[in-house]
Amino acid sequence: MPKRLRCAALGLAALLALGGGAFAGNAPLDLQPASTVKPKSGPVANLSAAEAVARANAWLDAARVLTADFVQIGPGGKRSEGTLTLERPGKMSFKYADPARFEIVADGRSVAIIDHKLNTQDEYFIAQTPLKFLLADHIDLARDTQVISVAQDEKSVTVEVEDKAALGGTAHLELIFDPATFALKQWTVIDAQGYQTVVTLFNVDLKTKPDPDLFHIDESLPTRQLGRGR
Repeated sequence: MPKRLRCAALGLAALLALGGGAFAGNAPLDLQPASTVKPKSGPVANLSAAEAVARANAWLDAARVLTADFVQIGPGGKRSEGTLTLERPGKMSFKYADPARFEIVADGRSVAIIDHKLNTQDEYFIAQTPLKFLLADHIDLARDTQVISVAQDEKSVTVEVEDKAALGGTAHLELIFDPATFALKQWTVIDAQGYQTVVTLFNVDLKTKPDPDLFHIDESLPTRQLGRGR
């Protein structure tokens, strides 16, 4: 996976194995349909894998808009900070704190990785990136990805998924949720080369409608269309 796409994937997910017993190993989990699961309220108490995935789906699907501060730990341990803004379906902005070389924007069709140093950008079709299921109009982890494992403890619920359709090969993602609210707290993406990027969210705002200009891709910049572009 190219370095810029690793940046775009933003390590979608959390640290490996935060503890708790896994419900499954490396094979896909046998989940009952999410629609038949009645999500519980309150802290996690011996949820089945299907119940945990259903509650994760419910929180993600309800998050139509989101603004949050983030800390990103990239391959090699490099730390970056910035602001994530999202409006589903399809729109997202990762703005890094200065000095920032890269910026990531999704406008509903494409994801652009903007290189401010070179004043160029690479564009990818959203469906080719590990971001696609988080930007979908309706989110269903079991439908849109292959759920590999679910683990829980008193501090977190971790859902590990695999995406075989990502540009550059299979991507493994780990999503970490708060055990009481199932709010997404952190994610990690592990690409086909084994590179890991971890993103942790803070100060999450699920009410404020984002400025539409945040999701504008400047087509006047020299652009490389990678994969299926516009």
